[in-house]
Amino acid sequence: MAMGNATAVFEFLLIGISNYPEWKVTFFTLVLITYLSTLLGNGLIIFLIHSDPHLHTPMYFFLSNLSFLDLCYGTVSMPQALVHCFSAHPYLSYPRCLTQISVSLALGTAECLLLAVMAYDRVVAIGNPLRYSVVMNGSVCVWLAATSWGASLVLTAMLILSLRLHFCGMNVINHFVCEILSLLKLACSDTSLNELLILITGIFTLLLPFGFVLLSYVRIVTAVLRIRSAQGRLKAFSTCASHLTVVVIFYGAAISMYMKPQSKSSSDQDKFISVFYGALTPMLNPLIYSLRNKDVKGAMRKVMAKRA
Repeated sequence: MAMGNATAVFEFLLIGISNYPEWKVTFFTLVLITYLSTLLGNGLIIFLIHSDPHLHTPMYFFLSNLSFLDLCYGTVSMPQALVHCFSAHPYLSYPRCLTQISVSLALGTAECLLLAVMAYDRVVAIGNPLRYSVVMNGSVCVWLAATSWGASLVLTAMLILSLRLHFCGMNVINHFVCEILSLLKLACSDTSLNELLILITGIFTLLLPFGFVLLSYVRIVTAVLRIRSAQGRLKAFSTCASHLTVVVIFYGAAISMYMKPQSKSSSDQDKFISVFYGALTPMLNPLIYSLRNKDVKGAMRKVMAKRA
């Protein structure tokens, strides 16, 4: 990991919220509420979809995948942020840091691709409803989900295996968690190849999927405008607007982080931007996509009736 005049690094100091000691209690409370909401919301969605046969459809199959992703994505970072919040020495070993980066990248990439797949599913459902069950059959759904997961693992492995970093001086990461861009900023070796790979990966996992999602919503809105009922149009627009808001927050925050020219200086702005795609969207996704849905509400009522 380090040769010559470079320092052999075995652990990193995570600054986290240490620069703002007066905000520690507020930060801890907000992260705790966000994490518990993420666990509860996504766990409930997975349970309901698994237990109710009426929810065994392509749309809910992809939603269950999204909920599982968000459950894991939140668990990778938020518990550690909570533990380190009041820690006097919030250190993380290099192997743990690399593991956290790998898992976060794989889950984040899979979510970027899965959101595009979900947009395609909705376009087929609205644009070609009579052939929807034929086009989006079980094997196609499994193949699309597996491709999202598989592609994310391959791209993450490519980025991680390309890391040949030497570190010099103090190894302080100005972030709540270990993150690949923050790690590159600490390296005193040449990181141009790593930055190029991140840029290329970002084009295929951020810009292209985001563009596809936006085009899909244009298609969906066009179909919604054909609805004769004013109440039906209003309801459809409300749903589309809430979905699009979460998508824009997720992709927008990630794009602003990974698709900009990188510098060696690390700002507080970057770590707070990462909160939007690392903590906020995993909490909002079940609320926006599922818990407002009448089918999910019906499944919840059935479960509560059985319990009663």
